[in-house]
Amino acid sequence: MPLLRPFDYSNIAPDAQGISRYLNRPASLVHMLRNTVDRCPDREALVEWRAEWGSEWGAEWGGGRLTYQQLWDGAARVAGGLRDSGIKRGDCVAIRYPNGINWCLAFFGIQLAGATAVPVNIRFSEAEIDYVVTDSGAKYVFLPGMTLPDGPPLAVEDTRPTDISAIFYTSGTTGFPKGAMTTHENFLANMETCHRVDFIPADSEVRTLVSVPLFHVTGCNSQLLPTCEVGGTTVILPTFHVQDFLRAIPAERIGFLASVPAIYWLAINQKNFADFDMRNIQRVMYGGAPTPPDLIARILESFPNARVSNCYGLTETSSLTTWLPYQYSVTRPESVGVAVPNIDLRLTDVLKDPGGDIGELLIRGSNVVPGYWNKPEASTETFADGWLRTGDLARLDDQGFVQIVDRKKDMVNRGGENVYCVEVESALAAHPDVFECAVLGVPDAMMGEKVGAIVVAKPGHSIAIPELIEFAKSRLADFKVPQYMVVREDFLPRNPGGKILKKALRQNVEWGKPLR
Repeated sequence: MPLLRPFDYSNIAPDAQGISRYLNRPASLVHMLRNTVDRCPDREALVEWRAEWGSEWGAEWGGGRLTYQQLWDGAARVAGGLRDSGIKRGDCVAIRYPNGINWCLAFFGIQLAGATAVPVNIRFSEAEIDYVVTDSGAKYVFLPGMTLPDGPPLAVEDTRPTDISAIFYTSGTTGFPKGAMTTHENFLANMETCHRVDFIPADSEVRTLVSVPLFHVTGCNSQLLPTCEVGGTTVILPTFHVQDFLRAIPAERIGFLASVPAIYWLAINQKNFADFDMRNIQRVMYGGAPTPPDLIARILESFPNARVSNCYGLTETSSLTTWLPYQYSVTRPESVGVAVPNIDLRLTDVLKDPGGDIGELLIRGSNVVPGYWNKPEASTETFADGWLRTGDLARLDDQGFVQIVDRKKDMVNRGGENVYCVEVESALAAHPDVFECAVLGVPDAMMGEKVGAIVVAKPGHSIAIPELIEFAKSRLADFKVPQYMVVREDFLPRNPGGKILKKALRQNVEWGKPLR
């Protein structure tokens, strides 16, 4: 079948290395924000939403709501304050603020100072936070509760596309996190992608709700920044509480949502979900975990006017890499979509599999970061010959649809048979009593590894292991059916991107006796 090309592919040209680049983009985030301020200075830019405060909450530089002019003026004063504190162009500045307007003022203030932002995952342990601050060489840290620096307005407006704008540290599922050096062009390329796949269309009426952390590329790169470019409104939840999430949608006339499948499941299973008007929701984006078809159906039913799309991305790709157009959300639920317009994909180290060849997914495009901060060996290994080695195993069909089947390091080798964890997880997650699950390799003297599963029941449900095993047998080859199973009461540990922290699970699970 022919390659699917569902997006706008105009004004894109390859460079000498074959990397596809969007044409006619602003030179930097500073230029992007300046363009928006000049075009619509009085339009509402940011809302820090708290149910108990509404619009009456008072905070610095405009309260719980800022216009674009207020955002620019506040960020320029932060930039001036940073310069007065000795911050020079190119210096790293860490942000340890929680979600909110001050996080955004700090981020844009760093850009206007010509410095490099280091968004810190505030869910990290103190040891990991100290590592990020030390590894980045941050010369200034925005600490929780600290007043924003205030100085004479400053805006460095000759920043270049290739300058490092921010360093996003990976979530550290194995070892210490690595800092992905994100250029202004990387940011701007991802923003253009958001517009072209029609998640954040070029429409000033966009109102998006950020319920994920801003220190993560989804919240910052694919919600805040593209919304700022089109002059829309970004409504920010300081912390996630499901009832606040539901209240904010009608109260703030939200039209655009992005989150992990578990959040949508939690929201639509609230007893009072029907009390909230969801008809204004136009776009729903989900990703980061296997999503059972029945949950996709419920999302479509719960947001009746929304275009629902799956996606796939990495910190190293500045967020979006593939996008599943809403027309395929029901017919291709196993897929994370096709390459976005500025991306090339290919597989390497291909393995034969009955369901289609599987290989490590390689990515090339103008949103791929140039490397890791302070990690030349890791950069050389991961970014080879212009291609990013993702570490994800995938199928790539003739139409360009991508199916992520496992992490390369997580694949279970059961006596020479490859078992892809995502495939087993998807089969188990289809059971009506299962809320979430994780599949791991269990060391075995004879087979090398056997398949183990950790499952969590939906609230109010219970899991009968023999029944779940029979359910798995009806959907999986015998060698893929778990031989160990543990029912866990607590939710599975996840990083801010929604990915399960399997390293933590391996360290704490007690498998007991094999089931067969």
